[in-house]
Amino acid sequence: MLRNYKIMLPIFLLAGIFAAFQFKSQPDPEKDRELIQILKYILVQGHYQPVEMDDTFSANIFDDFMETLDPTKHYFLQSDIDEFAQYKLQIDDMLRMNDLSFFYLVYDRYRQRIEESKAIYKEILKEGFDIKTPQTYSVDYEKSAFPVTNEALIDTWEKQLQLRFINALYDKQQLEADKQKNDSTYLPLSFEELQKDALEQTEENMERLYERIDELTQDDIYSYFINSITAQFGPHTTYLSPKIKKRFDISMSGKLEGIGARLMKEGQYTKVTELISGGPAWRAGELEVGDIILSVAQADGEPLDIVGMRLDDAIEYIKGKKGTEVRLTLKRVNGTIKTISIIRDVVELEETFVKSAIVELEGKKYGIVHLPKFYIDFDEKNYRNSATDMEKELTYLKEEGVAGILLDLRNNGGGSLKTAIEIAGMFIDEGPVVQVKYKGETPDVRYDKEENAVWDGPLVVLVNEFSASASEIFSAAMQDYQRAVIIGNKHTFGKGTVQNIYPLNQYTRYKDDLGFLKMTIQKFYRINGGSTQLRGVTPDVIVPTTYSYLDVGERDLEKPMPWDSITPAKYQLWNDYTNFETVIQESKERVQQNATFVLIDENAQWLKSAQEDNTVYLNYDAFVKDITAKDAKAKTYEAIENYTNNLVFTSPAFEFTHLEQDTIFAQKRAEWHKNLSKDIYVDEGLEVLADLKLKGNTLITKY
Repeated sequence: MLRNYKIMLPIFLLAGIFAAFQFKSQPDPEKDRELIQILKYILVQGHYQPVEMDDTFSANIFDDFMETLDPTKHYFLQSDIDEFAQYKLQIDDMLRMNDLSFFYLVYDRYRQRIEESKAIYKEILKEGFDIKTPQTYSVDYEKSAFPVTNEALIDTWEKQLQLRFINALYDKQQLEADKQKNDSTYLPLSFEELQKDALEQTEENMERLYERIDELTQDDIYSYFINSITAQFGPHTTYLSPKIKKRFDISMSGKLEGIGARLMKEGQYTKVTELISGGPAWRAGELEVGDIILSVAQADGEPLDIVGMRLDDAIEYIKGKKGTEVRLTLKRVNGTIKTISIIRDVVELEETFVKSAIVELEGKKYGIVHLPKFYIDFDEKNYRNSATDMEKELTYLKEEGVAGILLDLRNNGGGSLKTAIEIAGMFIDEGPVVQVKYKGETPDVRYDKEENAVWDGPLVVLVNEFSASASEIFSAAMQDYQRAVIIGNKHTFGKGTVQNIYPLNQYTRYKDDLGFLKMTIQKFYRINGGSTQLRGVTPDVIVPTTYSYLDVGERDLEKPMPWDSITPAKYQLWNDYTNFETVIQESKERVQQNATFVLIDENAQWLKSAQEDNTVYLNYDAFVKDITAKDAKAKTYEAIENYTNNLVFTSPAFEFTHLEQDTIFAQKRAEWHKNLSKDIYVDEGLEVLADLKLKGNTLITKY
């Protein structure tokens, strides 16, 4: 679709070359070279599995850096990429000589293209959009080519802006429908008025986006380049600039005011990767892992489009003071669009602590223990940690007379290895729990040295695809000892590596703060010799989840370290169940015959197909029809959300006084108990727990 402005825009592009660039700082070659030199040394000397700096290494850096700067391919032309490509196989050699010519060339051209793009988007928005012509657009940017001509670049911009406009228009039309539904006297805006508002909103969003882009410094762009280098050493080796390190420390402090969700950048999108247990988003129950946040609105304010926005900038709009409302427009994993409201709150460390509940089943009481992370505070020795808290919780449950423990490690991303070993020791007699290996060294077998278990009754462990690191170590040990039945998705996350953070200034006398390097230094191995890396833990009973067919594990990250194995440690099976294998088989059969589990699996397959559909409609009627069809399909799976296990969950007796004195605490517990009563995985876990039978303890030695 050619328009008059496409004739004029090359003039704007030419003018942009001579424009005053808005980036906030200029290169500091001395500092840049110092940083590169230190990073090379640490990565080569300290990384668990250093990467060969060769032509492949060089080409991967090139591709990653281009992807980082222009993921949707609407800044650079193919001629730019061709010019940069003269260095594609030379970056490794240039790094050895601390030569940053490639970076400076790309940096200068990037600044130029950013300035030129301002003229492009403004002219397109002046013209408006034809949303009646049948058009589709592929958002599979990895397979897209960079525009060859200015005209092709403008076409790309036009389609991407039209998609933003259509999303805004659809949101506004839905809001008008909601207002009319809630108030029969409300006179909705006309479609023409909505189009005008949507166009103005799109323009405002773009202006805000470029305000944030203009705040970028040379250090910011250089950090992107550095992380294109560190990315070659694996997904968990990362350079943290001083600014990013400060934000990292805040995120680890455990107390923030916001919605209680962890976010990541995926291409041009901001994606939800984790919900903080007990946080506002978790309590509201509408935000889900895998959701993409398209826009953010403050209470009744206008939505701000955050597509294409830097992650830390997007977070600034999403977080906020306790008690304030934020509205998020989401693209769900099933492709539907939905706007939700969350009241921000303090996301407290309290919500990451272990907690327990009691439920009665067939005349017996059982304990459910939820451990969101393996927490510890190394700076305050007397501060509570997950091991001491777990021991207290188990002791209280024993006093309540529970017949079994269901330990919930779903969404537990790990934490302290020390506490994971100590907690594992509460369920076994003394013995090895994990093997830890440094580069080039003999594996170090880490033991639980306590002779007696705190809990020696039946044990079932719930995991999912987001159970990672230390939670995988614990689950693997329980599985290897045959101490517990593990129930979960096809496999846990598969993070079998350990990282440490190194302040770079400890390696130099350079005057300015150079930042930090988070680097992989160790690898975990099970006591049976296998690594948890990539493969994670395969549960004894596999249950379908929403994410069964989606790419969410370590194996789906860029350049993960490989799986391998070492010599097993010497250990003894717990061997105190009379029907361990029988119970597992019966559970598998029960899962296969359960109508809700069958529906969950069907839903997961549909979500996978929806995720793979990268075609969007730029014709508004077709766009609405597509969204409506997806909404209708999603409704066929509502029975999953309406599931109830008809069980009544209560707090253990030791919490009664606290419940009476603290209404907020009581409310949080009530919300948790309500969620448990709608949790089919807890239901199956309790069935397995009730079926497990004990015998006298007879140890079998394993080698």
